[in-house]
Amino acid sequence: MRTPASAIVPRLLAWFADSHRRLPWRGTKDPYRIWISEIMLQQTRVEAVGPYYEGFLRAYPTISDLAAAPLEEVLAKWAGLGYYRRARMLHEAARILVAKHDSSMPAEHERILELPGVGAYTAAAIASIAFDEPHAALDGNAYRVLARLADYRSDLARASARRPLQEIARSMIEAVPPGRRGDFTQALMELGATLCVPRRPRCDACPWIECCAGFAAGTAPSLPAKAPERPPKQVSLAVLVLRHEGRVLLRQRPPEASVMPGFWELPAGETLETALGDLDPPPACLDQLGAFSHAITDTRYACQVFDGRYPESAPQQCRWISVDEVETLPVTTISKKALRLSIPVRAAFEADRGKGID
Repeated sequence: MRTPASAIVPRLLAWFADSHRRLPWRGTKDPYRIWISEIMLQQTRVEAVGPYYEGFLRAYPTISDLAAAPLEEVLAKWAGLGYYRRARMLHEAARILVAKHDSSMPAEHERILELPGVGAYTAAAIASIAFDEPHAALDGNAYRVLARLADYRSDLARASARRPLQEIARSMIEAVPPGRRGDFTQALMELGATLCVPRRPRCDACPWIECCAGFAAGTAPSLPAKAPERPPKQVSLAVLVLRHEGRVLLRQRPPEASVMPGFWELPAGETLETALGDLDPPPACLDQLGAFSHAITDTRYACQVFDGRYPESAPQQCRWISVDEVETLPVTTISKKALRLSIPVRAAFEADRGKGID
């Protein structure tokens, strides 16, 4: 990097003061609110987080409130944000903060880093924004900005390749005046989110255009370098919406499940036969409701939804759940989409009331 940090930093801070977006978690020094926002923003778009952030804080306004809540309730509040391990770790960390830190977030970066679900980026974000500590928080946006600024062409997938950019960030935040370190952290992320975007960066509006080596070399749009992406895995799924007198049949994933443990879901399988495999007796009649697609990280699901009535005795590991209760439980997104295809579910349930099962 040719331009010294002492010259670069003021330009970024001045740009951020004039141009930053008004987001619900901006303008606060409350470490709890900052922590919640940073966990929610991991692998989730800003636009999607806003409503969940406000609702979550209404339900759990303090660390003590979050720690006291049942995990299943917390997962239900989180439902729709995805990557549910974040919510589990958040709940576990809140309990640790109550038990060991007097229901408060510790101010030291190293202590924050000890909490479940808190990695280097999140700890640095909390430490700098809430406590003005000189720790540079580097997410994907920030690494992209720094790679372009320095015309750094190594593949950042390797931890060792990211170290030179971490040194650049460290030199920058050490040049930030006390009281502005949180602004620097947010400004670097904001630059990557709004101007220095992955495709077609808006270099003409960037406060660093005059000192950006990637812009000067014409390489900025292609940085950071990436290995070729693997094609997504394609999976077919048959999903069953089975009804009985105002209730729907759901099963709960076991605690040891590798994905979304403890979540509730409709019976499903890669074929209709496997979806019916655990049901004894099988449903007498099924109607095909429709289909939808769903993506989870590198897997694409092609879902076929089937609807029918079922005898009252629930199969093992399954339970009859009322429509109202479904809305309070942590239910997988695929199951929620399938239930929406069965709309009006309530009307279908009402039609079943008083009827026997053929």
